[in-house]
Amino acid sequence: MLLFLLAAGLTLIFGMLGVINFAHGAIYMLGAYVSFETGRRTGSFLMGALVATLVTAVVGAVVEKLTLRPLYDRPHFYQLILTFGLILVLGDAVRFFWGPGYQEVPIPQLWSGTVDMLGSTIPIYRLFVIGFGAFISIGLYLLLEKSTFGMLVRAASSDAEMVRILGLPVGTVRMAVFSIGCGLSGLAGAIAAPLFPIELGMATNTIIDCFIVVILGGLGNIRGAIAASMLIGMVRALGYVYMPGWVDIMTFVLLIGTLLTRPQGLFHRATRTA
Repeated sequence: MLLFLLAAGLTLIFGMLGVINFAHGAIYMLGAYVSFETGRRTGSFLMGALVATLVTAVVGAVVEKLTLRPLYDRPHFYQLILTFGLILVLGDAVRFFWGPGYQEVPIPQLWSGTVDMLGSTIPIYRLFVIGFGAFISIGLYLLLEKSTFGMLVRAASSDAEMVRILGLPVGTVRMAVFSIGCGLSGLAGAIAAPLFPIELGMATNTIIDCFIVVILGGLGNIRGAIAASMLIGMVRALGYVYMPGWVDIMTFVLLIGTLLTRPQGLFHRATRTA
């Protein structure tokens, strides 16, 4: 579920806008650092998660409006260069404010401790992450599949020119989607902060896993992202238990097999043509 929280924003941006956002991992890193700083100053983990989400969402909106918007009609390599440059900018900004060392966020007191389940001792915070990820997945599904905003997003992604002719604000919809995607990435950074050390390498260590989820689940498919995240998580969990030296190889074998058999993703929904 943590992998889903991280990949959901990328799935949303990649699937709905067609933008290959290489800076998604850097936004995740920024969310973790903002959560750490806010929690250090306020003593509240929840306040840190909220501020991290809002800050990264605002950063996403500004980036979309000022830099990405002029590039939608240009080849994709312009977006690749831009988002790669954003990685460098955010990395230097984090280094300037927090330095190159590690930072740590303590597990919130509310979710500290462990519980015994089915003969295993499980940290309560990890159960919280599972429940919170499930809550976010349901919320995203309802937003994209059952709301007017979701219908507008799907229309703008499939035929932006027609939506614009109808007088609907395509630019605002695109900015909202990119902002929500970045906010989700920042939220994932805040949720992951108590589990892993916060450091500059977060920006690059996670982006590969995110793209694997997007490819396995199908572009823009939130249900596919959930299933792909669980599939990768279970493959890695079994790998760490039985074949720890082969975990990364097993993950890439799964990816290669999917590309060879279903290049549009395991959960891609075919579109009907008239």
